[in-house]
Amino acid sequence: MCGRFTLEYSWAEIHDAIDLIPTSAAGRNDPPRFNIAPTQQVGFLSQRDDEISVQDGRWWLVPFWAKEIPKYPLFNAHSETAHEKSSFRESFKSKRCLIPASGYFEWTKAADGGKDPHLIHLPDKQPFLFAGLWAHNSNLDITSCTILTAAAHPAIEHLHHRMPIVLGQSSWSDWLSADTSVASARQLLEFNRGGELVSYPVGREVNSSRASGASLVEPLAI
Repeated sequence: MCGRFTLEYSWAEIHDAIDLIPTSAAGRNDPPRFNIAPTQQVGFLSQRDDEISVQDGRWWLVPFWAKEIPKYPLFNAHSETAHEKSSFRESFKSKRCLIPASGYFEWTKAADGGKDPHLIHLPDKQPFLFAGLWAHNSNLDITSCTILTAAAHPAIEHLHHRMPIVLGQSSWSDWLSADTSVASARQLLEFNRGGELVSYPVGREVNSSRASGASLVEPLAI
């Protein structure tokens, strides 16, 4: 799964690293974020009328038909079944998105009963894009998104049996396009960079969703 993630770069830096980011977004002045949690606002890429843009939304999907914000967790969606679940089905058809990140956290159970966090990232902490879905609920005037997950790659399954899909570059444009069929979009999710991910332990300060600061991603001194 993915319950917290990081975005350590400015949008100008993300634009330089990922050519899909529109130039209009390079000037965003968002600060680095080291502990992004569900229900917080995040920026994501979407496409309308062949134009890619960055918009902001709540990280916890609110389906277009909902009369109130769902209490059950919708910040992740199983990629294997999202296309047929009522909460995600319409978004999977035509509102697919990409969510920039630089890493995400998973936890393992420690000998003392506590939870030890680990930061999972690509080599050199290069920025990447999660495969996601988005929705706009006009009843509540809320734009929101969710991150798609899959079975963890063997390289990181010792940390958790699920992982967010880090979508490969060859799939980005087709994933965003509303012209891509549901069947084809499902196939695109196979281009997951999970095998490239590496990790290291970090301090338990990040266990609190209220914690912030660059120290949260520093390797734990052992």
